Amino acid sequence: MSQAPSADRPRSVTVLGATGSVGRSTLDLIADDPECFQVEALTANRQAEGLAALAKQHRAKLAVVADPSAYGALKQALSGSGVEAAAGSEGLIRAAAAPSDWVMAAIVGAAGLPVTLEAVRRGAMVALATKECLVSAGALFMEEVRRSQTTLLPVDSEHNAMFQAIAGAPSGEIERLVLTASGGPFRRASAATIKAATPAHALDHPNWQMGAKVTIDSATMMNKGLELIEAHHLFGIAEERIDILVHPQSIIHSMVSFRDGSVLAQLGQPDMRIPIAYALGWPERLEADTPRLDLASIGTLTFEPPDPERFPPLRLAREALQAGGSAPNILNAANEVAVAAFLEERIGFADIAAVVEATLAALPVLPLDNLDTVFAVDDQARRHAADLVAQRLMHAR
Repeated sequence: MSQAPSADRPRSVTVLGATGSVGRSTLDLIADDPECFQVEALTANRQAEGLAALAKQHRAKLAVVADPSAYGALKQALSGSGVEAAAGSEGLIRAAAAPSDWVMAAIVGAAGLPVTLEAVRRGAMVALATKECLVSAGALFMEEVRRSQTTLLPVDSEHNAMFQAIAGAPSGEIERLVLTASGGPFRRASAATIKAATPAHALDHPNWQMGAKVTIDSATMMNKGLELIEAHHLFGIAEERIDILVHPQSIIHSMVSFRDGSVLAQLGQPDMRIPIAYALGWPERLEADTPRLDLASIGTLTFEPPDPERFPPLRLAREALQAGGSAPNILNAANEVAVAAFLEERIGFADIAAVVEATLAALPVLPLDNLDTVFAVDDQARRHAADLVAQRLMHAR
């Protein structure tokens, strides 16, 4: 078993997606206990100056921007620091291949799949914070995890909660998994209000501070659909044994029901630093300056079933998982295109699910035998979804 980080045995760390909210939270926790961690490599999409500042602060050996056009700015910002600069897909792969013990995989979108797989294949402990690896290529990804004997640590609060509750119990002891959902900003909204929602409304999440794409997924509840697909692959539990329950306080992050009738839940304040700290210190727990839970002051925890009529992505995700093969990949790619179009105010909020459903209906479901097929399906789905967005924009005019 891997040893916990300590001053005597510092853990070397790579953060893929260092300038995002998960990446910054990870580095904040590392900064609280610098003797226990050594930063090997950091990556970002195109935020050269922000990445350079983090690389210098944490004394990283390598900093990589995915966008090659930002390489000059990164190199200049790192001049004289001793931190090496790199860029592009080759640079990202190099960062993932760097000899760190632990890798935070927090690159948003399908672009994170090949980079995360590189870390998996070399057998690093991988803290998985991006949904798309398991949604786009779940069977292939988990086969690589098993083949490489990689320790996969889920970071999403829901899957991290399940991981803690399961605590290594065999899947045969698990009766059901229960994903909790905040319900997002439109939990009580009418269908008319949801249809007329603007990006500003959809980005106003009641409990969490997240990136724009994830926040919109929470508003449509696509995030729960994607998390359902993830949970299926992570824990080997069939779709029909995974429930979704709306819990607006976001205190219980998920529950596991066992065959003897016991139900174990993980509770905590809605702060991503808590699951990140659990993954960062695994197999032990870090002493972290995270908010403590006071149930007496909260008083009441409430639950309600989700409404699949007002939130059709829940149905679409289940149907995609049931169809198998490339269907979840199509779902994810079409959703990324539709969410981006909504944030650019090119389509309405209700059009997000409509674009995803139409893309799923139009494209064939293929077996995903290799990564080339994964990327080909992803590209085809994105192009089809983009065409649908263009058509809707044209009709709106």
